[in-house]
Amino acid sequence: MKINLFVVPAIAVLFAAAACSGGKKTNSAEHLWSEIDLTAADNTLADKERKNGWQLLFDGKTFKGWHGYNMREIPAVWSVTDGCFVVDGKGGGEEQQDIVTDKIYRKFAFTVEYKLSQGSNSGIVFQVKEDPKYTYSYETGPEFQLIDQDNWYDPLEDWQIHGANYAMYPPKAKPYHPAGEWNRLLLVVDGNKVTQIINGIETVSYEKYSDDWNAKRNSGKWLNFPDWGKFDEGPISIQNHGTKLWFKNIKIKELK
Repeated sequence: MKINLFVVPAIAVLFAAAACSGGKKTNSAEHLWSEIDLTAADNTLADKERKNGWQLLFDGKTFKGWHGYNMREIPAVWSVTDGCFVVDGKGGGEEQQDIVTDKIYRKFAFTVEYKLSQGSNSGIVFQVKEDPKYTYSYETGPEFQLIDQDNWYDPLEDWQIHGANYAMYPPKAKPYHPAGEWNRLLLVVDGNKVTQIINGIETVSYEKYSDDWNAKRNSGKWLNFPDWGKFDEGPISIQNHGTKLWFKNIKIKELK
């Protein structure tokens, strides 16, 4: 068969492009959001989620798979109530009262539904390091900020508001529902690329260790935290900040 020498390179380029595009799509935040079944019963995996490799991180009844930060037990401020993790709004800044996953994660997509009370504050902290020399999970890991900014008692910087990568990147959109209503977030950590989504809309995307990331990391709040952002794997933490919140439908997919 006669082969057109001009066609072969073009076909090779198309296959290479398709392969790259397919790989990128699989781990893209948009694609991973589409894998989540928003109609699934609370604290269960839908068939499509299971087929796509998602796992439950909360059974709706117990704290199986979780423990207190730098603790073996669950802090007393946390309970399982009506199919939700509930932090009751007591304690906060003075004590180690975050909860963290038993398992360490490196590349993953994490989703949870959450509801704020009026004036509440929390966050999803990831790439956390547990060690007695650290008092709080946020000393080591980046934070997906969750806060009722509309009822917060002090003015906030743009990097403190709902959907921010706390003390680093302000949200470029504000798609959250107000206190008392459920929201769903998706956090994608694909190597050094991090994407944060609320209710299907991207709020933050950044590249860890990029020039921009390094400049922000070395010029703001984290100057006083020498180990912040230096770990590329770790447990995932849900933060207690002395205010009441609810969390359910906690799921994770480990990425290749």
